[in-house]
Amino acid sequence: MIVTLTDQPFEPGVLVSAFCAGREETGAVATFIGLARAEQGAARALELEAYPGFTDAAITEIAQGAVTRFALQDVHIVHRVGVITPGEAIVFVATAAAHRREAFEACDYLMDYLKSRAPFWKKEHGPEGPRWIEPTARDRTDAQRWDQEA
Repeated sequence: MIVTLTDQPFEPGVLVSAFCAGREETGAVATFIGLARAEQGAARALELEAYPGFTDAAITEIAQGAVTRFALQDVHIVHRVGVITPGEAIVFVATAAAHRREAFEACDYLMDYLKSRAPFWKKEHGPEGPRWIEPTARDRTDAQRWDQEA
């Protein structure tokens, strides 16, 4: 399992290829790649802050729980911090499992956590200046469904 926070752009295709290499007993790999949006011109950049050692430890803990909960063989998460411009990848999540359902559900579960509960602080920079952004009601509802299914 790999969890990486980085302030550098990354190439999702390279990460997918590396994650899939040599998996003779894996039946399914599910991936999610999140991109920064321009929000019809309202966002010139997204800025994410994290506490090294704290944020990555929290993500690692939830990823370890996902391994157990969904019988995963492996997980790879890369999350950007710092300033991200529209079109750049923000997050990469890959899950490997014996079967597709577990891989899909684990990827969805991890993204719901990253979107609404991971200890990141997000600021959008737009034409009217910077503004802090919080998870939406939908983000919170998406994450809560996993609490009910636990």
